[in-house]
Amino acid sequence: MGPHPAVAAIRLAVRRVLHDLLNEASRTNSYAGSGTAARGRTAEPAPAPGDTPHERRPSPLVLVACSGGADSMALASALAFEAPKLGIRAGGITVDHGLQPGSDLRAQEVVLRLRELGLDPVEATAVTVGREGGPEAAARDARYAALDAGAERHGACAVLLGHTRDDQAETVLLGLARGSGIRSLSGMAAVSGGPGAARRYRRPFLELDRQTARKACMVQSLPVWDDPHNADPAYTRSRLRQEGLPALEKALGKGVVEALARTAQLSRDDADALDTWARQAEASVRDTAGLLECAKLYALPPAVRRRILRQAAIEAGAPAGSLFARHIEEVDRLITGWRGQGAINLPGKVVAQRQGGRLVIRQG
Repeated sequence: MGPHPAVAAIRLAVRRVLHDLLNEASRTNSYAGSGTAARGRTAEPAPAPGDTPHERRPSPLVLVACSGGADSMALASALAFEAPKLGIRAGGITVDHGLQPGSDLRAQEVVLRLRELGLDPVEATAVTVGREGGPEAAARDARYAALDAGAERHGACAVLLGHTRDDQAETVLLGLARGSGIRSLSGMAAVSGGPGAARRYRRPFLELDRQTARKACMVQSLPVWDDPHNADPAYTRSRLRQEGLPALEKALGKGVVEALARTAQLSRDDADALDTWARQAEASVRDTAGLLECAKLYALPPAVRRRILRQAAIEAGAPAGSLFARHIEEVDRLITGWRGQGAINLPGKVVAQRQGGRLVIRQG
């Protein structure tokens, strides 16, 4: 008799991601044997040039980011089960945000649970949460910074995150409420990362609902911790989770979460295509000095033009997380609604102004 359907689902999702990692490693000549791993046998790392047969590199390491909640504990259990069969080392990291009394003790409890699953290395890392962008954004920034540092410290090739289809639906609705455009509606990517590690983060559960992860923990007798912040109405996402989505399902019927997640994927495909178009078009709208020519920008479709303007603002020093659609719309009016208006102030002390048919975006 096989595992419970919920357990089978989470393991399959993780197995697919691990196979992807092995295949990517094989393509970059970092590791060999992904073909045998795909058939269920242990993958053996390839020797580096000049290595002797006895000087093989260690197996790739994959970390799971675990808060102790149902989603990330289910993910940790699936990683612990699947990774050894593929010759992959599995570890874990939990981030102590220090936002609640006893958070350090809970972090150590998570470390013990991960070790009981057989993960190694495992660590807890404490962070200081700032205030920029609001409490949720500040906590997220601190968390990802800690995960990046942990991955670098341990030489991990990937970090698995436990975001589910429900999280994706919430992200789409939050983006819709902000009016941030199609990229915001695309939600979270299955594969993402920052500069230098563009594919570090993997989200195996984006096609699974939150209930599946919780059920998998229950049937495996995995203890989970329910973060009270997830039910605290002071947080926007919590209100959406507790009130907004249930109200939508009551009004529109079941299937809202699945539809929103599907919208995210369709929006991501469109946004990726437009981003590619914008990158290809950018060189054609600059003069020999590298300045943006307003007439050539005007001739582009608005979606492509605004992407070029946004990227130019970021390159000038505007923080991407603080640059909203309304900022880009104001800059865009220097192109499409020119009436001699003055400079536009952007986040990061960046200024955009029109000068002699050119758009200049620079530090003010």
